[in-house]
Amino acid sequence: MTFKAPLYFGFDLSTQQLKVLAVTSDLTVEYEAKFDFDADSRGFAVTKGVVTNENEHEVYAPVAMWLQAIDDVLSQLKHSGLDFSRIKSISGAGQQHGSVYWSETGEIKLKNLDSQDTLQNQLAEAFSHPYSPNWQDASTQEQCNAFDEHLGSEEQLALITGSKAHHRFTGPQILRFQRKYPEQYQKTSRISLVSSFLASIFLGGVAPLDISDVCGMNLWDIKAGTYHEKLMCLAADSPDTTKLKRKLGSVDEDAGKAFGTISTYFVDRYKFDPSCTITPFTGDNPATILALPLRPLDVIVSLGTSTTFLMSTPLYKPDPAVHFFNHPCTSGLYMFMLCYKNGGLAREQVRDRLNALSASDIPSKSWSTFDTTALHTPILGQKDPDAPMKIGLYFPRPEIVPNVRAGEWHYNYLPSTDSLIEPKDDWSSPHDDARAIVESQLLSLRLRSKDLVESPSSDLPPQPRRVYLVGGGSKNIAIAKIAGEVLGSKEGVYTLDVGENACALGAAYKAVWATERRQGETFEQLIGGRWKESTFSKRVAEGYQAKPFELYGKALCGFAKMERQVLEMQGHRSSSAG
Repeated sequence: MTFKAPLYFGFDLSTQQLKVLAVTSDLTVEYEAKFDFDADSRGFAVTKGVVTNENEHEVYAPVAMWLQAIDDVLSQLKHSGLDFSRIKSISGAGQQHGSVYWSETGEIKLKNLDSQDTLQNQLAEAFSHPYSPNWQDASTQEQCNAFDEHLGSEEQLALITGSKAHHRFTGPQILRFQRKYPEQYQKTSRISLVSSFLASIFLGGVAPLDISDVCGMNLWDIKAGTYHEKLMCLAADSPDTTKLKRKLGSVDEDAGKAFGTISTYFVDRYKFDPSCTITPFTGDNPATILALPLRPLDVIVSLGTSTTFLMSTPLYKPDPAVHFFNHPCTSGLYMFMLCYKNGGLAREQVRDRLNALSASDIPSKSWSTFDTTALHTPILGQKDPDAPMKIGLYFPRPEIVPNVRAGEWHYNYLPSTDSLIEPKDDWSSPHDDARAIVESQLLSLRLRSKDLVESPSSDLPPQPRRVYLVGGGSKNIAIAKIAGEVLGSKEGVYTLDVGENACALGAAYKAVWATERRQGETFEQLIGGRWKESTFSKRVAEGYQAKPFELYGKALCGFAKMERQVLEMQGHRSSSAG
């Protein structure tokens, strides 16, 4: 019998598509497939993967569309010749915070799937509610206020759960769901996160929640390692939390302990080996930090639909302005995160404005004009050192940090007088916006992480050792160059060679580690020993440059002042939620 080298699946169920990678034990990608929800789904009226109800600030996705996507990517891999019996273990990543509501009949259907029929046909009616709230949802301001007040302050909530209350977090979402849809909530037997929903499909039963992803609910007491009883009472809207605890299920501290083996549905339909294990699936952001063995002072900036800043740290320093989660693999480590709703969508909006003014033969989604314009615009729009700095905020959707309504604001900032002025005619939109939007997003990252980075050497100011770019925007050379100028980084700016698939890659690495680890061997030890830097990463831009770094340091004061002014203009909207 010919030996068949094992493969490990890593899935990524993101906002706009489902991706899957198959990697070998030495971390080489052998197969991949994807399903774009806008382009490939059939029968679902979505835009950028979601449905939006502006009247109630709701953003959600049809769960049945995700089932269709799973069917499709597996069919793609089958047609590409993949021998599914080589898949030794499966893990995955799901967009964080989203919740899926199973009905009692849905649980039964999940355990009794017919291999002759599709997942969509059999499970489309398996849910007490057909939609999952997306992380861009902003409908839970009332519930977020209640969460922030329930323990006395947002600082106390962040101390316990790692985050203040946020619109997208699952606890506030559950509270709103049961009040808006009381009948559906009564019919809900189990509640999954998006990650555990995806794991459930492959397991053939409702999977437990992941030790890292559970921290994105405002319900988990990170230090105690259990649900916080008082917060559970709030989410349950009752002093009795028994039913809610049963709906959510257990959480295992061992992030590498298999949930079980693959459902017979996939064994019969695709010829998986019955011994293929289901490794805990985690959130998309935790999975991203698994895409490489991070070292101290390394930073990942994920440039997807959202913009996200990630670090791995042994320090637990919660603050309402940031997020802390349990590390998705390693006990004793935490994931530090900054997350913004307006990432790729905001950049695309500026790109589209520029392309509309350009030659007609330029493809509508081309980034060439955006890149050229951004790189030819002076730093902060300053044509000379005495000119004001051009700074702005670009929020097509209500933002998380700071918590402001949708809108776009332009300002001129004079560091010498610390004055902020609304421009009259010296801003040239959209041309000035190309660089300004990238600077805006990166300045916000630097502002909020400056107290968490240290000097990488005695002759340098505090900054990252390296900046790794992942996600769709990681291919954009203009963003990479400006990232090095704004954030610094002693050794430069890097991309991963599968940067757009970082979440799926991290999930696949987790499956490798969980299956092949020796007793006591950490993720960092196993993956670090196999990860080939020259193969998996590429230096794409300079890092620290003294003059730009100093200029952007001066701009931070104006940037913070601009945020405060915008908050005041919109009527002192509470900054507790996001």
